[in-house]
Amino acid sequence: RAVYHDEARIVAIRDPKRQLRGHVLVITAGTSDIPVAEEARVTAEVMGSRVETIYDVGVAGIHRLLERQSRLMQARVVVVVAGMDGALPSVVGGLASCPVVAVPTSRGYGASFGGLRAVYHDEARIVAIRDPKRQLRGHVLVITAGTSDIPVAEEARVTAEVMGSRVETIYDVGVAGIHRLLERQSRLMQARVVVVVAGMDGALPSVVGGLASCPVVAVPTSRGYGASFGGLAALLTMLNSCAAGVGVMNIDNGYGAGCLAHRINVLGERHDEREVRDKRER
Repeated sequence: RAVYHDEARIVAIRDPKRQLRGHVLVITAGTSDIPVAEEARVTAEVMGSRVETIYDVGVAGIHRLLERQSRLMQARVVVVVAGMDGALPSVVGGLASCPVVAVPTSRGYGASFGGLRAVYHDEARIVAIRDPKRQLRGHVLVITAGTSDIPVAEEARVTAEVMGSRVETIYDVGVAGIHRLLERQSRLMQARVVVVVAGMDGALPSVVGGLASCPVVAVPTSRGYGASFGGLAALLTMLNSCAAGVGVMNIDNGYGAGCLAHRINVLGERHDEREVRDKRER
């Protein structure tokens, strides 16, 4: 019962018995943003949400959005997909009374978020809104094999930091220049969790897993050529790692790696707090 959604480039298997609930509204600035918006729509529907769409209502044609303002008022959450039209999320945020999720699709985004204390991270392609009062805790270490893996690593770094983890990075220390990693081995020993991002042969997580005493989150990337098969070779290498304590994310899933690393890091923080409390009670 799988259906291929051409615009979203997704094969979705839905439960015909599942009743769609709530109200998600997906908006795009232009027609070029529709593929990303369709990906969001299909994903939300498969997970059980009722989704409505309004496409091609950018600031240049804002009257088309204002004519549909009543639909904004009915939604429980609005997803705004915009490329170069970076002002649209702010406009929607001013009109809607529900949460607004902004999805950037190009590096022309981010500038309109200054009033919302948001920062556009160009390398990670993420618009992040941080709590300035939140204190970063613990120690997450993000490592890449090569420079081409940095965008996925930055996605993991920004995600973990926004969630409240202190993150350190070591980039371009792959197995072809393993001496660069060995020179920094002491930093591996200090981390509570290590995120290792690698494409090509994907061997670095196994090396790190053999050196580090903490959990390792391995992230294969689609960077590579020839028999790398868009990251599949790296993924299979990581899944077949003989190093203990290595968990593997999907290809290019820096966001998922950042979330998992933060959760592991926070567990370590809680453990340390309990140990300190127990010592005081003694």
